[in-house]
Amino acid sequence: MNWSRGVLEGEWLVKLLITANVLFFAISLLLSTREGGVGTFLSPSQGSLMLLGATGTYPIDNFGRDWTVISANYLHGGIIHLIFNLMAIKQIAPWASSEYGGSRMFTIYSLGGVIGYVISYFAGVPFTIGASASICSLIGALLYYGKSRGGAYGSSVYREVSGWVISLFLFGLIFPGINNWGHGGGIIGGIIIGALIGYNERRQENRFDQALALLIGVATVVLLGWATVRAFI
Repeated sequence: MNWSRGVLEGEWLVKLLITANVLFFAISLLLSTREGGVGTFLSPSQGSLMLLGATGTYPIDNFGRDWTVISANYLHGGIIHLIFNLMAIKQIAPWASSEYGGSRMFTIYSLGGVIGYVISYFAGVPFTIGASASICSLIGALLYYGKSRGGAYGSSVYREVSGWVISLFLFGLIFPGINNWGHGGGIIGGIIIGALIGYNERRQENRFDQALALLIGVATVVLLGWATVRAFI
């Protein structure tokens, strides 16, 4: 029995991503109560978000918190922010998993989010959080998949995902405070990673894909746990 495949099955992994985002949001609210309370719409305080790993030029340049390009992907500024991203994960992650496999989907989600926030940092964004960069990396990977595969189905995927990209662009223009650099960087990251690791129709997932995803998962859990303990201490 291939135990690692069972652990990294797409449907189970999507639920795990949703759970991790909800759990870290709850932790940010709990930490906020120690700093004077929770804001409207269940919004964590900026202090709690900073302690738990918000990223950007301010935390990185002033405090050397390079690791926040990972942790920021699991932080949200309010319940509405969280719900929108969870809805996107629930819709896009299973789709990416069906084309790339669960392990590669998780790798794209994780590393693509990091790339998005690295680009955001170099663009000068001072303070930013949210799973959007990781979600956009899945969109980028599907964009690559549709264009690379071609045919009726590939073209259909490409058109539908392109609609997501256009919606994100318009959303970023209309609403203030949206990290468009993180979104764009995530899409670019997803395209690059998707091209490098391939999709199911080109090759099936192997032990390396599973081991890489497990390594990234363990590193992420350790980092988030360390950030949480450090924040409360």
